Order: sequence, then C-alpha cells, then structure tokens
Amino acid sequence: MFCYCTVAIVAILYMLFDVNYFLRIAFTLSWGRLFQKKKKLFEETTIHGICTTQDVDLFFRNMNIARYVRELDFARFHYYDRSGVYGAIHAKGGSAVQSAASVRYRRALPIFTPYKVTTKLIYWDDKNFYLEQQLISLPDNFIRTIVLSKQSVTGLKIPVSEIIAKVEEGAKRPELSKDLRLWLESMEESSQKLKKQN
Repeated sequence: MFCYCTVAIVAILYMLFDVNYFLRIAFTLSWGRLFQKKKKLFEETTIHGICTTQDVDLFFRNMNIARYVRELDFARFHYYDRSGVYGAIHAKGGSAVQSAASVRYRRALPIFTPYKVTTKLIYWDDKNFYLEQQLISLPDNFIRTIVLSKQSVTGLKIPVSEIIAKVEEGAKRPELSKDLRLWLESMEESSQKLKKQN
C-alpha cells in the first residue's frame, strides 16, 4: 500500500511541477558547497552537463533552444551561491531576477555531448548586475552559446555598489565593454519605442 501511495505522490508531483528542475538546482548548489571553493566576485564559475534525450529538439539530434536557457539558469544560481552575491542581497532583504538576456547561438550542441557553462560578472550599475555566460562543448572546446544577462536587484533601497562592497571590499567596477554598451542602448531604444506606443 505504501509503495502505491509513494508512486502516486511522485506521479502527481511530476504532473504539477517541473520536479527535475528543482532537483537539478538542489544538486548543483549542493555539489558546489560540498566540493568547490568559494569564488571571488570576478572569478569565473563553472558547472558541467551533458545533452541527454530529455534535452533534444524534435529531430533528436541537437539540444533544444529552451534547454540552453535552462542550463544557464542553473549556472547563474551556482555563481550567486559560490560568489556570495545572493547571500549579500538576501541579507539586506532583497532579491535578484533576470530582467533581460541576449542569447547568441553559434553552433548546435549534438546529443550526448558533454559541456560546461561558465559564468562571470562583467559590469554593474545602480540597480543591476550584468553577467556573461558561455556554453562550451568539451570535446572541441567550442563556445556554442554566449549570453549577456541583466540581473535586476529588487526590494532594496541601496545601490548595487553597496552589495558589491559587502561581497568584496574595494572591488572596482569593470569598464563597460562595447558589446554590452550596444546591448544596453538597444534595450533603451526598445523601451522608448514601447513607451511611445502606450
């Protein structure tokens, strides 16, 4: 009887929630805490994966585009945890959400290909962190996907620079790279266009 109830509960959980997503987050964070050192603010973090049958597109050959973004999500949580950024935000009663991303798919990732996802902080302003992430296939060390993402800090009245100072005292903001600057300008242009429509 207990076995049937357990199976039923697991089946219901899988129908109502994306259980694998939560399991993967728990595994990624636990692995980092148990087997990896803390990282400094500007140090790159890395997680690993493999393109399985659950990740592929309609033709069962390459990773589905939606799965890339999902993997980047896990890598972002891993960076927040290993660098202490999220802990510093949470300690002040705030949170962080991804408010924008620019994803460039350079080459498809074939099924059963192992890969790594790297994440690093490249810039910040008063309200946002900006991360660069790369999904790299391990057999050929080719950057398959590169992403710029905007992480907006919510629920705080202090600037992001104060959070940075808590994580790493004396940290200096990097120079704004050309590609990030152009992306920020394109988002601003899009915002102005939408405001005119409304």
